[in-house]
Amino acid sequence: MTPKQQLESILSNQYESEDGDLYKVELLNEMTDSEIENLKSKLPNNTLPIEIEELLRLSKGFEFYGLEEVRFDAFGHFGFEEMFPNSIQLAGDGFGNFWILDIDSKGNWNSVYYVCHDPAVIVKHSENLAEFIKHVDEFGQKGNQSTLDIIHEKTVMEIWREKVGIMEKNEKDYDFENGQVELPEMFLVADLTDKPIKTGFPWGKSGPNTKIIRPKDEPIWIVEKRVKQSFLSRLFGGKK
Repeated sequence: MTPKQQLESILSNQYESEDGDLYKVELLNEMTDSEIENLKSKLPNNTLPIEIEELLRLSKGFEFYGLEEVRFDAFGHFGFEEMFPNSIQLAGDGFGNFWILDIDSKGNWNSVYYVCHDPAVIVKHSENLAEFIKHVDEFGQKGNQSTLDIIHEKTVMEIWREKVGIMEKNEKDYDFENGQVELPEMFLVADLTDKPIKTGFPWGKSGPNTKIIRPKDEPIWIVEKRVKQSFLSRLFGGKK
């Protein structure tokens, strides 16, 4: 299904909140021609995929219980450019964590990621926008048994606690020595290319202000690795 078809398919569904109240998807207004042209002018390559334009002519987003407003037009709102240079901030959970749709330099709308700050983890949430809408519907139907809730409550902690994760296991030889990026002294590579949903990596293991680089369009990140120094090492200026 296209994103528009997926959204239309759930409009008649009825859900029940934790308090027993019944609710449905509440669509926001559609985008006008001028609003669509304005959005195109801001997007990479001034490109808006046809299926996304069709969706926006139906609605800019929707209201759904348990999530902040879901928006399809919130380009550049996220602000974590070193991680997602171009993105749509689809929704938030009200606690500073967000679902982000990644847009590449050619203007393609790609996978959706859940970006959590506590713990500091990124998870591949949905393959595309249509699947994300499907996951929202599933959340309304199944609650804590849904993909959305499992990632939100369990997967992030599993990724954070994993001693040997996707970065430590990575044995590919990447050519980052091209002069285009200034690499940290030590780093790990998080490569989510062709990885299934619920796969992710911790981006904050080295503490605040960890350097993160997205060298190209592919879902590959360079994450600075800091090694804790002993008291004597810090005292004499050595490195462990």
